[in-house]
Amino acid sequence: MFKPLRERYHDEIVGTLTEEFKFRSPMQVPRLEKIVVNIGLGEALTNAKAIDFATGDLQQICGQKPVVTRARKSIATYKLREGNPIGAKVTLRGQRMWDFLTRLIYVALPRTRDFRGVSPNGFDGRGNYTLGLKEQLIFPEIDYDKIDKVRGMEVTIVTSAANDEEARRLFALLGMPFWSR
Repeated sequence: MFKPLRERYHDEIVGTLTEEFKFRSPMQVPRLEKIVVNIGLGEALTNAKAIDFATGDLQQICGQKPVVTRARKSIATYKLREGNPIGAKVTLRGQRMWDFLTRLIYVALPRTRDFRGVSPNGFDGRGNYTLGLKEQLIFPEIDYDKIDKVRGMEVTIVTSAANDEEARRLFALLGMPFWSR
């Protein structure tokens, strides 16, 4: 039977990482801290309804109400004013974070067209991983008939890992499907 990721992390992965990296304490083992799901909406400047549709999609995918992000500075060439809504994001922690990661790895990513795996180069040097998705339709919660436009999103998984090597191994043990060359 399938064991939830959170249980698998505590039961198996912590022990494996402790042995591999010679950690002295289980508190040194890298863990997931949060997942941030972000949709950038440059089109919101001309289409006010875009924010509503994007926040609705994010709420269905994540099970949590998104926060509308606003422009910090005015940029005349983009016709952008300070305070204009330009995106939406959700920060997931705890059980919702683990549930989202499970759905991402085992349901959504395999539904991606021509899926061969995710890039192993999405690490930032501090153990955090960012993944870009081209469409929200890969999540089963989204009904194709009810969307106004196909939008991409960015998923950032923040870990407590000290470096990319530890984080890469953590994700591999969690089942993240990295492609190899």
